[in-house]
Amino acid sequence: MASVACSLVLGRGFSCAKNPTRPPIACLRLSRAVSCKMRNRHLSSQQKRQQFKRAPTERLSLNMNAQSHDNIGCEAGETSSAGVSHSSQITIPSNDAESDSNSETDVAVSSFEETNMVIENNDEQEHPRIHLEDLIAMIRNAEKNILLLNQARVYAVEELDKILSEKEALQAEINNLEMKLAETDARIKVAAQEKINAELLENQLEKLKTEISSRNSIEEGRHGTLDNESPLVLELNDLRKENVLLKDDIQMLKLKLADVSKTEERLPSLEKRHSLLEASLMELQSQLSNAQDDVSRLASLRYECKALSDKVENLQALFNDASIVMDQPSLGLQQYHELQKKVDKIEALVTEATVSKFPSENFHHYDETLREKIELLEKQLWESDQEIHSQIQLFQESVREFHDALERLKEEIKKRSQELSLENLPQEFWSSLLLIIDGWLLEKKISVNDAKLLREMTWKKDAQIRDAYLASRSKSEHEKLATFLKLTYSRASPGMHIIHIAAEMAPVAKVGGLGDVISGLGKALQRKGHLVEIVLPKYDCMQYDLITDMKALDVVVESYFDGQLFRNKIWVGIIEGLPVYFIEPHHPAKFFWRGKYYGEYDDFKRFSFFSRAAVELLYQAGKKPDIIHCHDWQTAFVAPLYWDIYAAKGFNSARICFTCHNFEYQGTAPASELASCGLDVDQLNRPDRMQDHSAHDKVNTVKGAIVFSNIVTTVSPTYSQEVRTVEGGRGLHETLKSHSKKFIGILNGIDTDAWNPSTDNYISVQYSADDLQGKAENKDAIRKCLKLSRSEGSQPLVGCITRLVPQKGVHLIRHAIYCALELGGQFVLLGSSPVPHIQREFEDIANHFQSHSHVRLLLKYDDALSHLIYAASDMFIIPSMFEPCGLTQMIAMRYGSVPIVRKTGGLNDSVFDVDDNTIPEQYQNGFTFVAPDEQGLSSAMERAFQHYIRSPESWQQLVQKDMRLDFSWDSSASQYEELYERSVARARAAARV
Repeated sequence: MASVACSLVLGRGFSCAKNPTRPPIACLRLSRAVSCKMRNRHLSSQQKRQQFKRAPTERLSLNMNAQSHDNIGCEAGETSSAGVSHSSQITIPSNDAESDSNSETDVAVSSFEETNMVIENNDEQEHPRIHLEDLIAMIRNAEKNILLLNQARVYAVEELDKILSEKEALQAEINNLEMKLAETDARIKVAAQEKINAELLENQLEKLKTEISSRNSIEEGRHGTLDNESPLVLELNDLRKENVLLKDDIQMLKLKLADVSKTEERLPSLEKRHSLLEASLMELQSQLSNAQDDVSRLASLRYECKALSDKVENLQALFNDASIVMDQPSLGLQQYHELQKKVDKIEALVTEATVSKFPSENFHHYDETLREKIELLEKQLWESDQEIHSQIQLFQESVREFHDALERLKEEIKKRSQELSLENLPQEFWSSLLLIIDGWLLEKKISVNDAKLLREMTWKKDAQIRDAYLASRSKSEHEKLATFLKLTYSRASPGMHIIHIAAEMAPVAKVGGLGDVISGLGKALQRKGHLVEIVLPKYDCMQYDLITDMKALDVVVESYFDGQLFRNKIWVGIIEGLPVYFIEPHHPAKFFWRGKYYGEYDDFKRFSFFSRAAVELLYQAGKKPDIIHCHDWQTAFVAPLYWDIYAAKGFNSARICFTCHNFEYQGTAPASELASCGLDVDQLNRPDRMQDHSAHDKVNTVKGAIVFSNIVTTVSPTYSQEVRTVEGGRGLHETLKSHSKKFIGILNGIDTDAWNPSTDNYISVQYSADDLQGKAENKDAIRKCLKLSRSEGSQPLVGCITRLVPQKGVHLIRHAIYCALELGGQFVLLGSSPVPHIQREFEDIANHFQSHSHVRLLLKYDDALSHLIYAASDMFIIPSMFEPCGLTQMIAMRYGSVPIVRKTGGLNDSVFDVDDNTIPEQYQNGFTFVAPDEQGLSSAMERAFQHYIRSPESWQQLVQKDMRLDFSWDSSASQYEELYERSVARARAAARV
């Protein structure tokens, strides 16, 4: 019976584990009950084993008694020995280790006893001899079955836990749905209840009316009419008023519901209008920035106008003095006329006296007296005439001086206006003029020498070519050419001709820091008076709205590839004042019409085609540049193409400069693919040229550029030392060591016009190092925007803007989130990952902190939001494993966010620890750590938080010092300029020798 019961219980327990719909508690209770019964059986079985050891004959009799007892039990329970074998394959679920061991022992003993009973039953019929070894083997088989039972039990428990967890998750979702349903039901019930209440009140009112009318009839029969001030009438009136109010409320609710529905209908149109308003706002902001530039120019003009007005006032004063001087002789002349009249009158009187009154003697005496007076008057008149003439001469001289001064002033004003107009002409004007000249050259409308002379005039911003261009705008193409050709004459070149060939350029085609370098370095060199031109692929995914004056040239450039010539359409345009050429290949593979810049299966072919077409464009255009600057593996083909193919054709005026922005990407491919662009594989697939270190049948384009370039640079001095090591060089350390004389690291700069907190239109409040109040207001604005806690205004905010890739130290970024919380701060992350498992990991973290009041993760790229994070954050985390240069630490300091960085690459060249006494105080600008682990980062963050909290005045001074640091491209451009000039000078000296 015990074995049968065990079999039944075990079978049910197994079914419970497999079927999660049955209550597992009932199964456990049943298994415990069976376990208790089996323990009792175990005691008796122990006694039987002891007896078996003492006397075999006694054991045999006991077994026979047990057999008879069990046979009776089997008949009553209608079981057989088959139950034993069945029960040995099922697991009994148990909750503690003690019950497990007891159950195992009980099952073994039960199996032993049942086997013994079966054998004894057979002994009555056949009487075979039973050996002890056979019994032990049976027990071992039973133990194996017990192990299988335990494994099945563990599996069942695991399945049960999974089912319970899924049930809990489903229950949570059900609870959320029930809450939402309850809220919806509550709203519906409120509206329905109001309606029901109104209907009930109306019913009660009708009942009251009928009741009152019946009572009135009764009362009128008894006492006459009902008193209007009776309690019943008053209650009725109150009910009526309440009913009216309720009806009004219901009507108001209906109106509000109608307004809500109308509002929902208007939402799409409002959203559309909002987007239009945002676009208008952006346009107005750009116009405002242009207006601010105009205002700054007007300020200088006002100053000059004031100086000119002072000069005019001085001249006016001189003119007034001259007028006064001129008035004086006119007064004298008037007195002269008056005296002349008096003389005439006296002469008339004399004549009259002579005739009528006076005798001759007296008349003679009187006549002499009068003559004397007349002579005296004539003398006075002559003197006055002389004085008048002298005054008139002085006045005429003053007028001549005034006119001369006025003419000089006019000439000076005209000259100054010409100078101002030349200086104030935008760079786009001169770039457009250069593109017109080059277009004429490519279209064979002007000669190479004429194009060179016109380029030089444009280079020098000559007023003659400016006037010619402005005067010929409305003329025909032939008349324009004639006008420009009149200007050609020999001139000295004002600077170097530099051409960048690259795969990116900010802001139209930007993936990483390379695009910023092309535009930033190009503009800085252009400001230094050099002619800078850019050559790019014409991607279909570029931001064409940021390119001005873009047009296709009426010329086709053919370039070699895969054994044949392919046509290329050439476009020109201006990007941030720089002239740019765009190459559009007419190739069946549509190399640059893929919807993205990199990441295609045939990137090696795409960019080897572009590099060959770019050099072919320069060759066919007849350009004679001083420097051709190529960047990263995508245009590293330019160096071997130039020296192996085009130098032999006479195109050899330039020196080649190659910049590797990240040695992790080296552009390796099978050597056979190098032949597509026309390079000799046998000559270049050698260890001292382009052969990759990892395999003899592969080529490395970065290695080829290092070998064939005249100048090799990378983006920071520390990184240039790191890549000379085995770990940092990624296999190119030996090549760099052998070419170390031409290899140098120059720290990149940032575009200080685009990243300027005093003029940034993306931030809430503009501010500067002298007025930091705006930074606190931006901090409050981003907290409000991201729904972070605003209770403590002084709570430190840590920012991080990065690509989530292993290079950037994603495990340390994750640790920084929790460390900032432990230290009492807030954390904001902006960035995404191209690595799927890293993206999923940070999505889980973002979901965990979704409603947290101090942490927000924004897993996307948002340029406008990045400006606000820089402006709002107090500290900035950059825990990179390696960092060739890094721009975020420079931008952070520009916006007053103190960097916390790991000492590597460009971070080591731009951030110096505040607590490092070996660094001069004027250079201390952040917090650094060395070891790439959580302890190092935690230590640096703790020091930063302590400094922020304990020394607010010192922290403010640190912020102001960081904001005043110069990270512009001017210094870096000067270093590149020096490298260019030395290389060009060596080439010219070698040519003369």
